[in-house]
Amino acid sequence: MNNSFLSNISSAATWIWYPGDFEIVLANKMQNRRTERGTFFPVFWKIDSHYVLMDFHKVFDVPTEETVDIYVEGEYNVKLDGKAFEGSPKQITVPAGKHKINIKVFNQANVPAIYVKGKTIVSDATWLVTFEDKEWIDETGKASDISATKWVHAGSSNFNSPTQLPSEFMLPTRKQAAVSTLKGKNSMLVDFGKETFGFIQLHGLSGKGKLSVYYGESEEEALSAEHCETLDRVDVNNPEKKDKIMKLSKAFRFVNVQYDEGVTLDSVSMLYEYADVKERGSFSCNDEEINRIYDVSKYTFELNTREFFIDGIKRDRWIWSGDAFQSYLMNYYLYFDNETVKRTTYALRGKDPVTGHINTIMDYTFYWFLGIYDYYLYTGDKDFIVQNYDRMKTLMDYVLARRNREGLMEWMTGDWIFIDWAAELSKKGEVSFEQLLLARSLETMALCANIANNKDAATHYNTLAADMRSKLFNIYWNDTKQALVHSRVDGKQTENVTRYANMFSIFFDYFNEQQKQQVKTSVLLNDDIQKITTPYMRFYELEALCALGEQDYVLKEMKDYWGGMLKLGATSFWEEYDPTKKGAEHYAMYGRAFGKSLCHAWGASPLYLLGKYYLGVKPTAPGYSEYVVEPNLGGLEWMQGKVPTPQGEIELYVSKEQVKIKGVTGEGTIKLKSKSQPLGNNVTAVSKGNDLYEITVMPGVEYVINYKAQ
Repeated sequence: MNNSFLSNISSAATWIWYPGDFEIVLANKMQNRRTERGTFFPVFWKIDSHYVLMDFHKVFDVPTEETVDIYVEGEYNVKLDGKAFEGSPKQITVPAGKHKINIKVFNQANVPAIYVKGKTIVSDATWLVTFEDKEWIDETGKASDISATKWVHAGSSNFNSPTQLPSEFMLPTRKQAAVSTLKGKNSMLVDFGKETFGFIQLHGLSGKGKLSVYYGESEEEALSAEHCETLDRVDVNNPEKKDKIMKLSKAFRFVNVQYDEGVTLDSVSMLYEYADVKERGSFSCNDEEINRIYDVSKYTFELNTREFFIDGIKRDRWIWSGDAFQSYLMNYYLYFDNETVKRTTYALRGKDPVTGHINTIMDYTFYWFLGIYDYYLYTGDKDFIVQNYDRMKTLMDYVLARRNREGLMEWMTGDWIFIDWAAELSKKGEVSFEQLLLARSLETMALCANIANNKDAATHYNTLAADMRSKLFNIYWNDTKQALVHSRVDGKQTENVTRYANMFSIFFDYFNEQQKQQVKTSVLLNDDIQKITTPYMRFYELEALCALGEQDYVLKEMKDYWGGMLKLGATSFWEEYDPTKKGAEHYAMYGRAFGKSLCHAWGASPLYLLGKYYLGVKPTAPGYSEYVVEPNLGGLEWMQGKVPTPQGEIELYVSKEQVKIKGVTGEGTIKLKSKSQPLGNNVTAVSKGNDLYEITVMPGVEYVINYKAQ
């Protein structure tokens, strides 16, 4: 293992564990809280668990003798320079000099974890850890000095107190009152004013009998005792008034509480459960409807940012790779919270052996790779790549073993090809969208192999990626249709053209400029091509249009689509929106009257679009060491905002006459279309022709640029 790993680790002590183990176990706890009308509803893919026996060690050069406190989750022993202390000491003394500390921990119930704190000796992510030390002893009692042990650097998060046990982690809560309560005979209809998430609290509950809580994202759902998606049943036997908190957190706006004659209830409130992450990005403009869309997107994303990035708060509350991939991108423009990205990535991947696609979905395996590609671009965190490279390799080995004779991805038993919720979307044959995602995943593997210093593997993956891109266009491009066709069946192109592979090829930059313009007309702006009705794929459709400079069009689409939900009273954005539906039809999905999620992470995509394609800020080298700013008002009069980076926020104001910008890291390049040469303090505008100018932005300098927008 590279000993320079995590050179920026602080000297503060923190709880450490085998990387991914805490994340996997936490995901198991969270995802298996799902219930459907009171019935346990587990995930339907392979669940892994933690390694139960762990060996931690690190070599320290101690300047002077020091006392070291040891806290452990599990049974353990401690060795100093190979010699074991008696029992399981909570404190040891380490003399001056170079010493190796080993702590071996067994814990069947929870993740083996340690917290070590001395003056210079502390537990952090520079410790090495293994789940099998492969130590052997010969007939003389001598321990082997040759080992096949695979050591990796410890996992950690932000458990920085010895009393902050990883096994006891819970999200924080805060009290939240109802907006209104309608009392009936033995019932209460409680409205919390907007979509929310947490634990219902019953106040002044007494008597004897049955009580039921029916949850609803809409009033209609809460009032439907037979068809609401979630509920709680309570047996009441309280001579005196008591308060009761429901066991599981739920999603709702309304709750309908019904109880027997012998039961009394004073009032209902809630404990709002949330992830303690900080907003760093922002956006506002002259258009109040867009501001409202941005604010509701923020709230939607807040609700779906929990221990992990989840899909939706009412129904699944699971970690789906396709949903998570979009959440990562939104996160980079709002929170820039690396820890939640890493936790989610670990949880989705699980452990070897690989026995199926992530979430059982072929495209979701590819999104996992793409998420790592973007994580490195936005954060520059090489250490996470190195730590996960072996997991990436074994997952890619699984993928490549499932290609058909022609080296293409095709449905096999056990695979789910999802793509999108769309009527009669064919998954037969070799679907172009899957080949495109594989090509990008192979490019990710090549990038990460280089970071892991495996040059031969990098060459191999680059060769495979180039081959896939060649096949993509040789097999699926149709000159007559001026687009990639949807699939090939029995060696022949199908007639169907869909948006998916075509729009991804635009922002992946797989098309040349001529093809991009052809596809814009033949596919993206063609009403004869099957429309997209989920925010999930609208995300990518609008991104492709923005990448083509169609921000004016996209702004109108945003106001129509997301604004359409707001006009129907949405307080968070939905899993799916079809403007042709009426009334309670909007709540139905999956053959159930209230099956649709009215708060879905993929509905928050304006966070990403407005940050990347209107403010126009995006990294072009890992960790924003280099970045570009291509502001595009898209019909707005002015806009302003902040875009977070690893070192702070890039602040930006844009109108038709002026740009103000202050960067904090790296070297930025502003690209402006202007009728005349831009001028201003610290401004040196270089003409690139066709009224395009570039201005270099250095860290810590505020630039005020006067220009004339076209």
